[in-house]
Amino acid sequence: MSMPTQGFGTDPGYHPHDADEVRNSSIGELMRSVTTDLSTLMRQEVELAKAEIREEGKKAGKAAGFFGGAGFGGYMVALFLSLALWAGLSNVMDAGWAALIVAVIWGVIAAVLYSMAKKNAEKVRGLKKTNESVQRIPEALKPHPQEVTR
Repeated sequence: MSMPTQGFGTDPGYHPHDADEVRNSSIGELMRSVTTDLSTLMRQEVELAKAEIREEGKKAGKAAGFFGGAGFGGYMVALFLSLALWAGLSNVMDAGWAALIVAVIWGVIAAVLYSMAKKNAEKVRGLKKTNESVQRIPEALKPHPQEVTR
């Protein structure tokens, strides 16, 4: 998959304006040019965001599938180990107390896993490239007096 390129000049119809061209243009022509350039920039940013979301989404979907399979396998192991522990403890104490002990153990495990999940969720990075690119837009809108004089 190809990622959209950044910056002006990547659109086939785009050409940079030199000082003479700007001096000989009306305000309306200059506004149309700025509007066209901004429109092109926004389209490029949207395309970049879409491409980045697709790429990250595919990776996340694949990982989720593997985690789902691993989770089911782990669930089955935990279920049968819990039943075995419950049965083993039932040999030395009442079955109700044995079940309660197994439940408390699983409560502690769940609390630890929740804490770890919360810490990892805070590390999700989002759309890093798109965010960096969008932050450069205001710089592109600032006038550069050394390039064009009227």
